[in-house]
Amino acid sequence: MSGIPFIIQIIIVSVIIYFVSGRLIGSNINLTKRFLSVVISVSFTTFVFWYTYLRETSYLEKGLMPNVVNVATLLWIGSMLLISMLLYLFFELFDPIELNENGERMTGKRSLIKTLYSYWRQQKRLRQVLRIAVTNGITRTMKYARYRDDERELAKALRDTLEQCGGIFIKFGQVLSTRKELFSPVFIEELEKLQKNVRPLSKEQVNTILKNNLNVKVEEVFSYFNEEPLAAGSIGQVHRAILRKTNEQVVVKLLRPDVRNIMREDLSILVEFANWVSSKSQWAENLGFRELAVGFAHALREEIDFNIEARNMIQVTNVMKKSLLKVNIPRVYAEHSNANLLVMQYVEGKSVTNGDEVFEHFNIDRHEFAQTLLYSFLEQALISGIFHADPHPGNIYIDNWSGATTLLDFGAVGRLASQQQEGLKLFLVGIHQNDAGVIFDGITLLVENADEVERQEIEQAISQIMLKIAYVERIPTDELIYSLFSVVREFGLHFYPAVSVALRAIVTLDGTLRIIHENFDIFSEAKNFSNAYIKSSLKQPFKEPLATKDRIEEELAMILPNLSKLPRRIDQLFKKVESGKIILHHDIFSDKKNAMFVTQLFSRLVLLFVGITFGIISVALLAISQFMHSAYAIYLNTAAYLGLFLCAILLVRLSIQAIRDMKRTQ
Repeated sequence: MSGIPFIIQIIIVSVIIYFVSGRLIGSNINLTKRFLSVVISVSFTTFVFWYTYLRETSYLEKGLMPNVVNVATLLWIGSMLLISMLLYLFFELFDPIELNENGERMTGKRSLIKTLYSYWRQQKRLRQVLRIAVTNGITRTMKYARYRDDERELAKALRDTLEQCGGIFIKFGQVLSTRKELFSPVFIEELEKLQKNVRPLSKEQVNTILKNNLNVKVEEVFSYFNEEPLAAGSIGQVHRAILRKTNEQVVVKLLRPDVRNIMREDLSILVEFANWVSSKSQWAENLGFRELAVGFAHALREEIDFNIEARNMIQVTNVMKKSLLKVNIPRVYAEHSNANLLVMQYVEGKSVTNGDEVFEHFNIDRHEFAQTLLYSFLEQALISGIFHADPHPGNIYIDNWSGATTLLDFGAVGRLASQQQEGLKLFLVGIHQNDAGVIFDGITLLVENADEVERQEIEQAISQIMLKIAYVERIPTDELIYSLFSVVREFGLHFYPAVSVALRAIVTLDGTLRIIHENFDIFSEAKNFSNAYIKSSLKQPFKEPLATKDRIEEELAMILPNLSKLPRRIDQLFKKVESGKIILHHDIFSDKKNAMFVTQLFSRLVLLFVGITFGIISVALLAISQFMHSAYAIYLNTAAYLGLFLCAILLVRLSIQAIRDMKRTQ
């Protein structure tokens, strides 16, 4: 390499280091992180090499002479390679970008530079949120919340914090105010005070949204469009219009243009805030405060995609087609709708809160109307498994022309699996029958960790709650379910997220039903619904014999091939038993949790081994430097201390993860 300019030599060495480090690290490595690692490593080691050795020589003028290619040069190149790999490991540790099952970066993710900038902004916003929380006394009042001595002070601190943080935090507080099954009346009272004044979109913004989301000109779709909104919310606003082709009256729901950016910036901050609150209080952790924030974030991401709301409306409409109940759901005009724009049938009616005139005009029996609404919800939740998850009074209308029940706003829809449907039936019937055993059977089908259930202890706790309401004419539904939720939490059980949505919807629905008919008993009516459904199921084969015959034939067509193979398989099984060839095999990796645990444990052991190895190498370098020339010693000491520093980072990070895991286990 004699005679080659210094800068060219550096470039050649950098290219070699780039390819060699890539081969040593493995496949599916990120090019940006790899490039940055090499650039930083080459720059740093070259500066140290020049400062400790080359500046005292004529190397820059004469080039690399044979007598210069010695231990110092080899140490420089080796350190360059080692440090580039350490830097890549450092970037990998602190890079939040997800990998798919093949170890490749997920597509559509941001680059490292954008990720770091976003991380800086998020940390700045998080510090602001935490400063507001501390100022309002969240940390000071948490110690009281652990023993429930003074909930009022904590409730006020939480409300003030959410209000001052603004935006998504206020909406989160408003959602929490509907979770009467989780929070005590003190919290509900304070959180209900949260108000968010939303400024409507300007006419220019409305026109821009329409132009960007309609395939044709606005005038070709609508013969009339009212630029003044019927209602405005934090996610979107609704306008009245008339379709040109059919002359039908519709409502057009527009997504606010800034809402996605706000979500992207603040939702992760909200989850971090909830995690911080949970770390400060055992009460908040048992409550599942972080899980509430995660569920809220997931639901909100769905709400800002109007394609999902349109699909929800179509699904529930199809579910209710075979129902005998007269419940209307607005039609969706899919040809004019997309993720940012939703065109629906206009419903001329009034909310049940303000519907006294309509009730009187059609001489509607309020109890029957409430019963129809409840039965419709139970049909959706307990038979089809797809249900309207936000049945508050503003979403339940009375049609001005027919007096029929109309459901609005399908941004929030819940889905229950068959096991959860059965569990919810037992849960509701058990409450009506005042039977702790039936309630317990229902809970075991509704919680994720049913294997950890202690039947006798939980039944005793449930019995105590049921005794409190045994001889009382009526107890508020939200108070009852809140008490049962408390029992579930105290025993370390966790409802499936879909079940929590369903129970929240039941509490909300009960409040709506009380507005319609003040003495309506949701649990006795739920029992009547279950009895009626069982009777109709028994009669179904006789009402539709042909359909029953076809169903039996379909079932037999699937079963008979397996039945024909059964004798031969039994014979083979007995032969293997007689010959002693039966082997029981259990693969722990077939369990997803086991596989995840082993994978995480192995990954951390590898990192631990790497950290210890770097530490040993660094100590060895320090020892060797004691017997070398002072110039070499400085360089070796620098490399050794850098290795010890990175070793300390790895070990401290692993220690923190281990401590957090132990806390979670406890």
